Amino acid sequence: MALWTPDPTFYPSPRDAASAPAERLAYVAAFDRQASRPDAIAVLDTDPGSPAYGEVVGWTDLPYTGDELHHFGWNACSSALCPYAPHPHVERRYLVVPGLRSSRLYILDTKDRVSPEIVKVIEPEQFARSGYSRPHTVHCGPEGLYVSALGGADGEEGPGGIAVLDHTSFEVLGRWEVDRGPQYLAYDFWWHINHDVLVTSEWGTPSMIEDGVVGELLLGRKYGHRLHFWDLRKRRHLQEVDLGDQYQMPLELRPAHDPTRTYGFVGVVTSVEDLSASVWTWFHEDGRWQVRKVIDIPAEPADPSVLPDVLKPFGAVPPLVTDIDLSVDDQRLYVSCWGTGEIKQYDVSDPFKPIELGSLRIGGIVGNTPHPALAAPLRGGPQMVEVSRDGKRVYVSNSLYGAWDDQFYPEGVGAWLARIDADSFTFDERFFPNGDAFRGLRPHQVRLQGGDASSDSYCYP
Repeated sequence: MALWTPDPTFYPSPRDAASAPAERLAYVAAFDRQASRPDAIAVLDTDPGSPAYGEVVGWTDLPYTGDELHHFGWNACSSALCPYAPHPHVERRYLVVPGLRSSRLYILDTKDRVSPEIVKVIEPEQFARSGYSRPHTVHCGPEGLYVSALGGADGEEGPGGIAVLDHTSFEVLGRWEVDRGPQYLAYDFWWHINHDVLVTSEWGTPSMIEDGVVGELLLGRKYGHRLHFWDLRKRRHLQEVDLGDQYQMPLELRPAHDPTRTYGFVGVVTSVEDLSASVWTWFHEDGRWQVRKVIDIPAEPADPSVLPDVLKPFGAVPPLVTDIDLSVDDQRLYVSCWGTGEIKQYDVSDPFKPIELGSLRIGGIVGNTPHPALAAPLRGGPQMVEVSRDGKRVYVSNSLYGAWDDQFYPEGVGAWLARIDADSFTFDERFFPNGDAFRGLRPHQVRLQGGDASSDSYCYP
């Protein structure tokens, strides 16, 4: 629905967005690993002054089973204020929620209600018109909704790519790529919007990921290890950058929010040489895109008897960096180590020389470190990270992907979601929904009401 004036949650610049009011609600994608009951969107109260602070106050069950909700996004965001945006008065109102296993997408209305209402379902055969399946990440662009996908349509393994949906009708417009060059594997994407550059990363095709990490493929260095740079306007592949095939699975992409800058960060899950994880900075220099490893996180030795089968031969716990998030002011980078159960905070004011400022332990394959509000061992580790627009609050959930959960936490991953005060870098002991709060489902990604550090793009510095 169009507005007479721009949506008040849109900001022309990241500097303006950092002064936005604090979020009062958080939306959480939660899924049923057994696929015997529907996945859901849970809604958390994030207002410290509310009597329901830290509790689940809204809930929307989806109509089908087996979707496995993963990453989701808003129908519109601050990119609608870009000078060439054809729909400047579109409203941030709908959550666009893909099912990674089902290839089904849900459109949920959040306006004037706590529990979102499903208003449209895009069935798998409708999404297949794009040529893709297994939708994964959603970003709101100036002229449409971009949805990355891991697989091809009609049972084809690949290539994965990006589908574009209409902002208003949510109709599938088609495949984004005009010339994909050598790109075949897909995962995340984002852009340097003022420079007409889009960046994509690589994970694997559906058969490579849906039953968990395949040891032969990992040790054979068959998972993704490249970044791809594209001409955003012409929709053509520009350049491939290979991190080296020992660096398997470069996943989450976090470009600088400042639209005048052309650098960003990507987290790499693991190195097959030593099980370390890493974060790399990409940048444009000497007329070409380049990458440089700027953070290296080693594996931690462990008694094989306490490790899951998949790790016993190695006698160590890999950090497994599965998500990173960059504050809206581009000053802090948060890195989640799902394997070791650690979340790290870095000063990235110099993106080539990150300085570690703090570290918190929670869960972990061996540590099972409890949250200060609950004196009990925790399974799972900090996984999806979300940062508030003002950079003062950090949210972490504990489930990664059902098949991975089962491999690395075979005794169960549990269900919890924590909030961290970014300045003191300590857990908020009043905010720890866990266990039955999620009604048997596993929480995955968090989206904050009004936008967050991984939802919006800006055209003005």
